[in-house]
Amino acid sequence: MKPTDNRVIRLIALFKLVKAVLLVVLGMGALHLIHADVASVAEHWVKVLGLDPDNRYVDGALQKIGNLTPEKIRNLGIGSFIYAGLFLTEGIGLWMVKRWAEWFSVIITSSLVPVEVYQIYRHPSPLKILVLILNIAVVAYLVYRIRTERQSMPDPQ
Repeated sequence: MKPTDNRVIRLIALFKLVKAVLLVVLGMGALHLIHADVASVAEHWVKVLGLDPDNRYVDGALQKIGNLTPEKIRNLGIGSFIYAGLFLTEGIGLWMVKRWAEWFSVIITSSLVPVEVYQIYRHPSPLKILVLILNIAVVAYLVYRIRTERQSMPDPQ
């Protein structure tokens, strides 16, 4: 195995670990907001960030946020922690260049691709398309790597 192969694996691991950290932050933020007036908090952040509250996208987001119930917020937090756990497992295993982590990443990442395609279909955005392309590239590289290494292994006869 070439050293550059491990660099690519570690880059993928960092990608997974960054997603895990972002999901942990999202989960903590969601759980922090369970008993708060979410609409007021959102309006505060709109002002702090200097966004136009009359913008149709900002207004739409504020309306959706205002309709969140404590149960939906709790479920968002729990879901974020579950996905973060998956990404942490992938990231740490890939960082350690473990074969099981490559298979795990192929299975988890490819299973999420249909969800990403559906989300792009419903609400397209450049960021969603970029994440989809990155995830497909990760799966393709890992499958290539697994197949190449299996072919280069000596026959056990």
